[in-house]
Amino acid sequence: MSDLLVAGDLEKEYRGGPEPVRVLRGVNLTATSGEMVAVVGASGVGKSTLLHLLGSLDRPSGGHVLFDGEDIFARSENGLARFRRTEVGFVFQFYNLLGEMTALENAMVPALLQRLSRAEAQDRAEAALQEVGLGDRLSHRPGELSGGEQQRVAIARALVHRPRIILADEPTGNLDPKTSEVIFDLFLRLQAERGLTFIIATHNVELARKADRGYRLVDGRAVPWS
Repeated sequence: MSDLLVAGDLEKEYRGGPEPVRVLRGVNLTATSGEMVAVVGASGVGKSTLLHLLGSLDRPSGGHVLFDGEDIFARSENGLARFRRTEVGFVFQFYNLLGEMTALENAMVPALLQRLSRAEAQDRAEAALQEVGLGDRLSHRPGELSGGEQQRVAIARALVHRPRIILADEPTGNLDPKTSEVIFDLFLRLQAERGLTFIIATHNVELARKADRGYRLVDGRAVPWS
């Protein structure tokens, strides 16, 4: 398998006070096509920052991110937006669902942003919701769903535009242990059935052990572990 995503000497610092705050200090990380990679570490060590850079939600202060051999930050802002719309699916800890929309409507959003027809967007969203086990919850709004169900809607939404990689930021951090297992096992099934690449940031080492490989984020650097 070839490397799909490579982070090289990735740095990020924030300037909000008299001294810059260095969060990442030269992170090196790879994910091959079809692989699940876990990034573990306590809250506040920079896991979210790292995933935001890998998905081009933010720009690094130094280093590079290669996707399929291309330096994504050599792209224009429009090019980066296109990268996010076509290549990457995002899953967040707090779901980020729109409360006034149904599960189906929430899942349709990425397809509509790709300017697919409403009919095709609906077909894709229905199929994705079926795939994550929510075929009987299409018309439910987030407030009518459990936390685990809301996260599965978010996963369906991440699948709709058929990305090549899923970046999941503490996807089980707001869930009880049993539901966390269900969500992680769903990722494993999607990896096996779709050949998707996953990079999952989590503080849950036990779940992270299910990944193919892992890194521990320590002092702004990614240390491989097995």
